[in-house]
Amino acid sequence: MDNDLDYSILYEYFGTSSPYWRLASDSNALSLEAQRGSTNLGIALSAEQAAEVRGMTGVTSHRVLDVVIVGEPLRLHLVGRKVNPTQWAGTASAYADTVSVARDLVHGLSFAEQVVSEVNSLVVILDRHGRVQRFNRLCEEVTGMREEDVIGKSAFELFMSAEQGQASSRNISTFYNSGEPYEVERYINTVNGPRLFLFRNKFVQSGSGADEQFLICSGTDITEERNAQKRLSELANTDGLTGLPNRNAIHEKIKTAIAAKAGGSNRVGILFLDLDNFKKVNDHYGHVVGDRLIRDVASLIQSCLGEGDTLARLGGDEFVVVIEKSTIELLEATAQRILERLRTPFHLGLMEIYTGCSIGIALYPDHGDGLESLIRSADTAMYVAKDAGKRTYRVFSPDMNKKVAEYMWLDTNLRKALDEQQLVLYYQPAVSLATGIVHGVEALIRWKSPERGLIPPTEFIRYAEESGLIGPLGRWVMQAAANQAARWKAKGLNIRISINVSARQLCDTDIVNHFSHALDVAGLQPCLLDLELTESCFIEDEATAIGLIKRFRQLGAKVHLDDFGTGYSSLSQLARIPLDVIKLDRSFVAGIDTNTKSQALVRSMAAIAQELRFAVIAEGVETRAEADFLKQVGVDYAQGFLYGKPMTAEEFEVWLSEQRRLRLIA
Repeated sequence: MDNDLDYSILYEYFGTSSPYWRLASDSNALSLEAQRGSTNLGIALSAEQAAEVRGMTGVTSHRVLDVVIVGEPLRLHLVGRKVNPTQWAGTASAYADTVSVARDLVHGLSFAEQVVSEVNSLVVILDRHGRVQRFNRLCEEVTGMREEDVIGKSAFELFMSAEQGQASSRNISTFYNSGEPYEVERYINTVNGPRLFLFRNKFVQSGSGADEQFLICSGTDITEERNAQKRLSELANTDGLTGLPNRNAIHEKIKTAIAAKAGGSNRVGILFLDLDNFKKVNDHYGHVVGDRLIRDVASLIQSCLGEGDTLARLGGDEFVVVIEKSTIELLEATAQRILERLRTPFHLGLMEIYTGCSIGIALYPDHGDGLESLIRSADTAMYVAKDAGKRTYRVFSPDMNKKVAEYMWLDTNLRKALDEQQLVLYYQPAVSLATGIVHGVEALIRWKSPERGLIPPTEFIRYAEESGLIGPLGRWVMQAAANQAARWKAKGLNIRISINVSARQLCDTDIVNHFSHALDVAGLQPCLLDLELTESCFIEDEATAIGLIKRFRQLGAKVHLDDFGTGYSSLSQLARIPLDVIKLDRSFVAGIDTNTKSQALVRSMAAIAQELRFAVIAEGVETRAEADFLKQVGVDYAQGFLYGKPMTAEEFEVWLSEQRRLRLIA
C-alpha cells in the first residue's frame, strides 16, 4: 500500500487525516466520522477485528486494523478506549502517518496521565527489581521528594527500613512470578514523620517497548484507623482507671499460664485482693477521691511485686496478682509485703486516708484445676480473710467453702425476697438524640429489704451468681418486665424494655424457654423485651452464647452489647455476634464534649456500628454538651440523668406524660 495514498484517502473522504471512529456492541460496522456524532462512512469488520477493538478498556490504548475503503485497502491505526457500556470510540489515522498517530496517542493518553498524577492516593510504579518508574504528585507532597530525583532508584532503600527492604526484596520475585494482586501495610517516612499506608498492588504488562511487567502500588494512609483499632484493643484489655490489665486480660493470662504449666512441676499462684471499707471512702469523700485512692493503691501493690509478676484490676476495689513458678511461701511473702505497705496512710491533697486489704491465696493445681475454680478458691479465701478481721490474708483450704456471715445473711434473705415479693424493677429511659422520643427503657432491679431498706443490685447480684440464685432471680426479672410491658401496651404504650442477662444465666441453656414462658404468661405478642449482655457472656463459650442469642432474636427480642469498649470484644467478634445495639460505656461519655481522645474513640465506634448496622446507645449522658456531640457523630440514642433517672413504673408514666406535653408545647 502507498503511504501517501492512505493519507489522501482519509483526507479525501473526511477532510482530515484523523477522523473519529465508533464501534457499538450490537454491530460489527466501524463508523468513521469527520465530525463526532455524524457518520460519514461505515466499514464492515470481521468478527475477529470487532472483538479486538472491543477488547479496549477504559484506559486509552491502540489497535491496528487492515480494512477496505471504497475498494482501496488501508491500514488504520485506532487510538481510543471504551467510552460507555455499549460503545468504543477514538481517532483513526493511516498507520504510516506517524505524526498523526503520535499526536492521537499523546492526546488520548494525557487524560490517563493526569489521573495518575492527581489521584488522591500515593501511586508508585516499580519494575521487577523494585526500581521506581513513576512517582505521582501526592507521593511528592507526602515524602518531600521529587519524581525526577527518585526515578530509577530502589524503593526498598528510599522508603523502607533496612529490615523491611530486605524482606520485600526477597519476596518481590515471588510476587512477580505469581502475578496475583496483593495488599501490604508499610510505614513510610513522610514530611510529618512515619505514617502507615495500605498499598494495594497489581501487576500490569508494559504497553509498548519491551514486553515486561510492572507493579502499580496504590497507597492510602491508614495511620489513624490503625491507631483507633489499637486503642480499642487496649481498652478491651486495659482498666481505664489504673491502666492495669482488666478482668479479661488477666483471665487470659491465667489460662495461658495454666496451659503452659500443665503436666510440669511449676505451679501458678494468684492473690485475690479486696480493699477493706473502700465503699465508706467513696461514700464519705466522693468518687473522685475514691478513684485517686484506687490508682495509688495499684501503684503501691505494683511496687511490692517481683519481675514477671502481673497485677490486674478486676473492677471496683478488687485486684488480682498472678505469680508464675510460684510456691505457697512466695505467695505468702508477697501478701505480707503488700499488707505491711498498706499500713502507711495515703496522702490525697490535705486528706490522710488509711486503707488496707484482705487477700485470698490459691495455687494451681492444688486449689483448682482451671481458671474458674482457681479464682473461686482465691475469692473464697479472701472472704474468709475479711471474716477474720480484714487486713490479713488466708490460703485456701477446702473447709473455707462455708460462706462468711454476710453471705449467710444474703442466702437467707435473698431467697425470702424472691418468695415475699420484696424485689421491684426501676426503669431508665433511652431517648432518640434526633427526635427526643423515648426509644425504650432499661429495667434495673432493686431489693426493698425490711431490714436494710432499698438495696442496689451491686450488693446482691454477685452473691446471686455465685450461689445459683441468679437463675430464679433472672426468671423473676423476665416475668416482671414482660408483665409491665403488657400493662403499658394495654394503655397504648408500646415501650420496649431491656433486661440485663449475666454470663451465669447463659450457662443455663433452658433460659430461652424461660424467656418464652414469660412472654406467654404475660400475653406479650409481639415481643417487647430486649436483652442486655456484657462481653463476659462470650468468654467461656462464644459459640453457645451466639446460638442462644439467635434463639432469643427468633422470639422477637433485640440484643444489646452492654458496656462496649471496656471488656474484651474485638472487631472480628462484633462481626460474628448477631447484635442489634451496642451501648457505649459511660467512661467514654463523661466530658466527651472536651475530651479529644474520647471523641476520636467514639467517632470510631459509631463508624464501626454504622458499617455493621448496629444502633448505638450512649450511657451516662449528663450534660447537653455531651448529648450534642454524640448526636453530631452519629450516636442514635442516649441514656442518663440528663433525660431521666431510674424510676418506678408509675414515676416513669408521669415522666413520659410530661415529656409528651413538653413536645406538644414546643
